[in-house]
Parts: sequence; structure tokens; C-alpha cells
Amino acid sequence: MVPEWEKLFEDKIKTVASSEDPAHDLNHFKRVVTMAKKLCAQEDAKLEVVVPAAWLHDLVIVPKNSPLRSQASKLSAVKALEFLREINYPQEFHQDIAHAIEGHSFSANIDVQTLEAKIVQDADRLDGLGAIGIARCFAVAGMLKRSFYQTEDPFCEHRNPDDQKYTIDHFYQKLFKTAEILKTRSGQIEGVSRVQYMKQYLEFLKSEII
Repeated sequence: MVPEWEKLFEDKIKTVASSEDPAHDLNHFKRVVTMAKKLCAQEDAKLEVVVPAAWLHDLVIVPKNSPLRSQASKLSAVKALEFLREINYPQEFHQDIAHAIEGHSFSANIDVQTLEAKIVQDADRLDGLGAIGIARCFAVAGMLKRSFYQTEDPFCEHRNPDDQKYTIDHFYQKLFKTAEILKTRSGQIEGVSRVQYMKQYLEFLKSEII
């Protein structure tokens, strides 16, 4: 991957990454790109597809509580293709890049078909796990003004999780399950490690609030 291309991708994403949303700021994109490169090397995939898709995966950012949320990745793919044509990025990679971008999102519910799309999806989902995943989860909760936990049963031992009301419930309702559906072998190994850390965090939290 030529460094000049990456600079163009980063400069483009700087126009949409907002410091007002720390869960989707520029550092989020940098982490996803770094993880995507790591997975790409381990899985022997095409950097020419993975790197631009990882940089541009959320080129159109739609709030999590927006009714348009399910359209975000499709809108991002369309915008990304427009941008790739503007900078004359090799057209032979465009279709696979668009598929990787459109398929990365939970909300879109698309069955990813290529190794590169699986890598971009895994890289983005891994950023929701581990220490950074905990930080991002609480950042989003703060923006949406959700409670940290349910008082009587904070760890969902005797009730179904409801992450529309409680932040910790999101661990049980989505994040732990995310690690179980990562697509690449390398991503799965990383996911197990990150979930273990999150469960340790919950044990520490339990000791402080119960």
C-alpha cells in the first residue's frame, strides 16, 4: 500500500470524524486500520482492498439512535466509491472495497463474501471489545444519557439484558456475542483475549458496587 494513498484516505476521514463523538473519532479509524493490517498479514489478504475500506468504513456517520442507522454502511460505500474515483484509485479494487464497507455494519445485516470484507468487519468489531471497547461503550452511553447499570441486578443474572436503558447490559446483549461471530481465525483469537479482559473488568466492578 503506497503511503500517498493512505494520506489521502486519512485526510478524507478527518473531514467526518468528530471529537464530539469519542467512540467514532479519528483514533477509532486509526485503530481499525491498524487491526485490519494485522489481520490482513495473518490471513494473507489484499491490502489494496482492506486498507481503503478500513479507513473509509464509516465515511457517513449516522447516530446509533437514528432511524437511518441501517443505511449507514451503504451510504458510506457509495460515498467511498465517489471519493475513490475522484482520486483515481485503481478501479479493479472498487467493487470489493464497497462490499467490505457495506458489509462491516451490524445494522446492515449483510453476509460478507470476501476475505477482505471479513477482515474489515472483524477489525471494526474488535474495536468494540477489550479495554477500548469498554471505554467506547461508556462514551456512547454518556452521549445517550443511559444509566451505567440496573440497581437490583446489574449483571443480568436474573433478567434479560436491556441495553437501551443500561450500559453494562450492552456487554451481555451484544458485545460478548460479537466475539463469538468474528469471521477470521485471527480475529477470533483476538476476540477471546479481549472478552476475557472485559469479564475481569466486570468482576472488579462487581466488587465495587455490590
